[in-house]
Amino acid sequence: MKQWRAVCAVVLLLVLQGCAVNRIGDNLARSIEDNNDLVLVGEGLPSYLLMVDGLILTWPERASLLRAGADLYGAYAGLTVEDPERAATLNEKALDYALRAACNHRSDYCDLRKTPVPEFEALLAESDDDDLPTLFTLGSAWAGYIQTHSGDWNAVAELARVRALMERVVALDEGYQNGQAHMYLGVLNSLLPASLGGQPEQAKAHFEQAVALSHGHNLLARVLYAENYARLMFDRELHDDQLHKVLEADPEQPGLTLQNTYAQQQARRLLDSADDYF
Repeated sequence: MKQWRAVCAVVLLLVLQGCAVNRIGDNLARSIEDNNDLVLVGEGLPSYLLMVDGLILTWPERASLLRAGADLYGAYAGLTVEDPERAATLNEKALDYALRAACNHRSDYCDLRKTPVPEFEALLAESDDDDLPTLFTLGSAWAGYIQTHSGDWNAVAELARVRALMERVVALDEGYQNGQAHMYLGVLNSLLPASLGGQPEQAKAHFEQAVALSHGHNLLARVLYAENYARLMFDRELHDDQLHKVLEADPEQPGLTLQNTYAQQQARRLLDSADDYF
């Protein structure tokens, strides 16, 4: 309780200082991203989530707070929650916050789930650099939602919208967030082998670009490259090379530390199971 009251006191002080409320969401998310202790984050993040929920109730039209809520709920579901049903519920909330953030950012983004795909793509074509945080957060949250609702064909049918969002992010600034839009596109293009309509060579190009744009600091891009492309193509040499590079790297990088720590955990898991897979 003392820790919770201390956090609330800090937030209250920032709010009383005026314009700081616009930065609270971004600062909360960044403090989590730069932490290297997955257990600590897993145990402590629920307090942040409850706090962000409360802030959003107070300022329901603050796009930055809504984006922070989407990012934090998505991170918590993806990095710490093993129960599939709970992860699905958390990702549903992340997507809800992301869609609300988009709506508050631009009124013509208020019905993106029902907008016909051609009109959806036309809206994205009109977006500019000011829209990047909104588009990336929405694409990330939507991808997490689809992943945990893969048994729902209505959710799976929305993959085209996630692809369009990430392709627009790449078109506007492919280096945004250390090139992570390329990482998402790598996963999307390697969901199926080429014989079933997948595009593994495009996936490979996206994964390699994600690694290059982050100067090798985005370790999760290498892990997903190994898991989604190298395993799909039964390329053991590429698989092991990428994962060993992950384990040899320094995980502490601004904005990537928590994700990299998780990536190293997953790299060990994939290497341990490689003999059974290949």
